[in-house]
Amino acid sequence: MKDLMGMMKAAQEMQGRMQEFQAKISEMTVEGRSGAGMVTVTLTLKGDMKGLTIDPDLFKEDSVAVLEDLILAAHNDARAKAETEMNARMQEMTAGLPLPPGMKFPF
Repeated sequence: MKDLMGMMKAAQEMQGRMQEFQAKISEMTVEGRSGAGMVTVTLTLKGDMKGLTIDPDLFKEDSVAVLEDLILAAHNDARAKAETEMNARMQEMTAGLPLPPGMKFPF
């Protein structure tokens, strides 16, 4: 019975930590860049786009396709950084949890 109470308390603590974690990641941002910084995309760790910056030199009629490619590349760069940061934060948060070998959080 004592173990069950301990598990319940640990689950409640984990739920609180998860809520704090969700709040933090919705505020944290990463930037993806392409074209030597001519296009910058800012995303939250949840993947919401918060900003897009385009160098004015790219606004020429003949460079629309290039601009589209640079926007996609910058977005993909930001998304990869967000995933890496999210995984690092998750590992920090779940450090010390008694998870079976090979099991990762979230399940």
